[in-house]
Amino acid sequence: MTDQPLHPLANDGTAFDRVPFVVVDVETTGGSALAGHRVTEVAAVIVERGVVREAFHSLVNPRRAIPPFITGLTGIDDAMVRNAPGFDEIAGGLAEQLVGRVFVAHNAKFDWGFLSSEYGRLAPTVLGASDPLSQLATAQLCTVRLARRLLQHLPRRNLGAMCVHYGVTIEHRHRAAGDARATAQVLLALLQDAERQGVYTFEALQRMLAGGTGVARRRRRALPAPGDGADGA
Repeated sequence: MTDQPLHPLANDGTAFDRVPFVVVDVETTGGSALAGHRVTEVAAVIVERGVVREAFHSLVNPRRAIPPFITGLTGIDDAMVRNAPGFDEIAGGLAEQLVGRVFVAHNAKFDWGFLSSEYGRLAPTVLGASDPLSQLATAQLCTVRLARRLLQHLPRRNLGAMCVHYGVTIEHRHRAAGDARATAQVLLALLQDAERQGVYTFEALQRMLAGGTGVARRRRRALPAPGDGADGA
């Protein structure tokens, strides 16, 4: 998955404050949706015209056991999700926040992959079996990729490091709502840095990202360890 627009926005040259962003974070039972791991918590916040507002948050019953390592990282255990709704019960409410907006996450490939897998379980023939989420969101933007492009001088670009750099407070680290709110603030700060570097529209931002980061790619785990990696979530 690249960060190219999945559907065209209204006009070429869309200023950042006219782009409807939805910033998403998921917690999961493990690092790979392809291996059968499931979502345990999801949160989405809307960013429009520089304003951040709460949109959606729910624990999710993954209908499988949560490994002790994950509980140690997130604090979410089997008892917490036992009476939580399954993804099928919250899918509609979450979809309402995703439709027509640019999907943003820190390490977006991870969050996008899990949600696309969850939606694919529900309606593969309706939403498209290969990438169901692309039928909802208009585009995808990864704040890790954006940070690697704009902040090449930073040794670490995981969410914790980005929040320290921009003076953003994370409430409840490695929980969906806290991480989504923090990522939204980081997004706004990154867009300001993009403007300082002469990038003023979403389309120009996408072209910049498509041109590469100028930084050698490193192999990273999709799921962050307790200490987080240089560019992890």
